[in-house]
Amino acid sequence: MPLGNLTIRRALPVRGRRLIGRWCFLDRYGPVSFTDEKPMDVAPHPHIGIQTVTWLVEGEVVHHDSLGYEAVARPGGVNLMTSGSGIAHAEETPPRNVGRLSGVQLWVALPDARRNLAPSFEHIPEVPRLETRGGIVHTFASEADLAGRDVAVHRGEILHIGIDSAHEHGLFILGGDVELDGERLEPDALYYVEPGRSELAFRSAGGARVLLLGGVPFTEPILMWWNFVARTPEEIAAARADWEDGRRFGPVNAYQGPRIPAPPLSRIVQANPAS
Repeated sequence: MPLGNLTIRRALPVRGRRLIGRWCFLDRYGPVSFTDEKPMDVAPHPHIGIQTVTWLVEGEVVHHDSLGYEAVARPGGVNLMTSGSGIAHAEETPPRNVGRLSGVQLWVALPDARRNLAPSFEHIPEVPRLETRGGIVHTFASEADLAGRDVAVHRGEILHIGIDSAHEHGLFILGGDVELDGERLEPDALYYVEPGRSELAFRSAGGARVLLLGGVPFTEPILMWWNFVARTPEEIAAARADWEDGRRFGPVNAYQGPRIPAPPLSRIVQANPAS
């Protein structure tokens, strides 16, 4: 699907798999090369009920939001925005850039106890990095019930990585060739690993990057519509009305251009209560 000058591959939610733990959304964009264009240009839009995670393989993305924050995401660092009861933000390629862009946009569903808290934003310039035999692991999300890692497997090596046996996991190839349990993993596909395993072993002939998402199976039913994650259709309708009427979310003053209008309210997709 197109997003401005970018082609997006959506890996989550998909038919048959709407959640990996609390991870509820995965969009892959790039790799793309450019000169004078601005491949990332997502105008102001609202969120409720989630955290957004911007993780880059190459390039830069600048974040602006209705709280007044501005931060440039680069490889090795992460932008984490907690929407809580409501926030608006925009993301775009900054004027000074390396002419390459490749990354993922992720959403994490907030549990009921936290989903209506005040919004917030955090920029982490450098996430924890572990060099081990066979590769390098960056950890960009780490909570008791949640994990997000970028696993780089060196050429001709096998990388063993420990995982929480209470978590279910999703695997998505960011680049290169990789095998798991003797099976070659294909690009643009989300692979599911059930709870119960404590280790994964990745083998690569030419080198690879693997996105590894994990979490305790999330049992709260959620409703997803447009940029909103809620519990009832009434909550979604109220959030849409507030965005269209200029309430709750606030303006993103640093972005030059119009905001994104909400689509007509139609079908709301409910996730399986058991992920």
